Amino acid sequence: MKQLHTDVAIIGAGSAGLTAYRAARAGGKRAVLIESGPYGTTCARVGCMPSKLLIAAAEAAHALAAAPAFGVHPGQVRIDGQAVMARVRSERDRFVGFVLEGMEHIPEADKLRGHARFTGPRALQLDEHTLVQAERIVIATGSSPVVPKEWQQAGARVITSDAVFDWTDLPASVAVVGTGVIGLELGQALHRLGVRVAIYARGGSVAQLGDPQVLAEAARVLSAELDIRFQTQVAAVERAQDGSEQLVLTSRDATGQQRQERYDYVLSAIGRNPNVHALNLELAQIALDRRGIPLYDRHTMQCGSSAIFIAGDADDELPLLGEAADQGKIAGANAARFPAVQPGLRRTPLTVAFCEPQIATLGAGYQALCASHNRRFAVGMVSFSNQGRSRVMLQNHGMLRVYGEFGSGRFLGAEMIGPRAEHIGHLLSWACQAGLTVDAMLDMPFYHPVVEEGVRTALRDLAQQLAKEPPAPQPCPDCTPGT
Repeated sequence: MKQLHTDVAIIGAGSAGLTAYRAARAGGKRAVLIESGPYGTTCARVGCMPSKLLIAAAEAAHALAAAPAFGVHPGQVRIDGQAVMARVRSERDRFVGFVLEGMEHIPEADKLRGHARFTGPRALQLDEHTLVQAERIVIATGSSPVVPKEWQQAGARVITSDAVFDWTDLPASVAVVGTGVIGLELGQALHRLGVRVAIYARGGSVAQLGDPQVLAEAARVLSAELDIRFQTQVAAVERAQDGSEQLVLTSRDATGQQRQERYDYVLSAIGRNPNVHALNLELAQIALDRRGIPLYDRHTMQCGSSAIFIAGDADDELPLLGEAADQGKIAGANAARFPAVQPGLRRTPLTVAFCEPQIATLGAGYQALCASHNRRFAVGMVSFSNQGRSRVMLQNHGMLRVYGEFGSGRFLGAEMIGPRAEHIGHLLSWACQAGLTVDAMLDMPFYHPVVEEGVRTALRDLAQQLAKEPPAPQPCPDCTPGT
């Protein structure tokens, strides 16, 4: 068996792993990058980029459907599913190609192929061919979509989002299970492209929202367009017995009533699991949580006081590209300078769901503030139903709620569903990271007419609430799924 010694070994060549590798090399250390699957990153292959390609096609179709409300009447609309998916695959392959080009600049000696598992706190074995002794190790193994085992027995038409982007045509019907970001984005996109879609939600959650008022508004607005079955359990998924390739989905609503429906595909979008359970972590001699995920310092990405670091989806914190890159940079830099580890930059959290209306959360969310501030924080809000620019565009749906701290007047965060949320989210997250007060934010320029004027309305409301006496401490309502 081949033996190799290196300063830093990075397990996983995704967004976090690649960033960690570059940071370790920039720190002057010899580093190797270990990968058992295809190169290309989750984002480029099956995540953010191909999903936005599908959403872009859906937006084009929806614009035609919405045009008569403006007095514009297009001719007969035909959605060519094969052409839609051909563009998705072609552009997806182009984005993957950029990543592969980057891999070509990494020396061949630094790229190791095979599944890695710990044989000791500083030792790895790759399949049955290589032993790696590493002074420091970075775990950046990513995550995988969850598909219940009982559903898998129904065959290959029970899929995850990964499979969607290899379709050569659009199916007639899809059941989407899950109302997280992936389920909402793909479910709405397929619906707008003419696919019969039903979205099943075990509880009442929508994307990453925790504010009860924004959550209720999101459920109302999205349900006006989409067939969303809240408080509905998927009891079974089985192959149809009539010789067709369809699936039979049995659901059970909150009253216990069962319903059976047939679909071409069942898309499981109920979450992702970190890829850490085949690493033999018990031999790494690091502390694990009850789910077997390493415990780590989120500012240094170090696991305890060990020479092991973790980054990206593997740590199960925030499965986002920007977070993976930031965490990888911190982990790689600290692996290079170990044992003199230093806190790295953790940016203000920002999450966007590209459904329509878009959903954005940033900074401290409502539920987190309930825990940290015991309800002693102020809330301002605006509805987009009568916001000027939103009405002009016929996108006047949704709500923004902004949070501020009594005493300091500091802006703490926001949750919203509404038009241009991807841009408003950036604007507000920058203000949050800069530590601005609400008064300072209101001193900033606001043009007219723009959707951002709604932000000013919400901030004015928040400023008025901050001028009042803080309320008595009280528990926040429980907004967890199923309540």
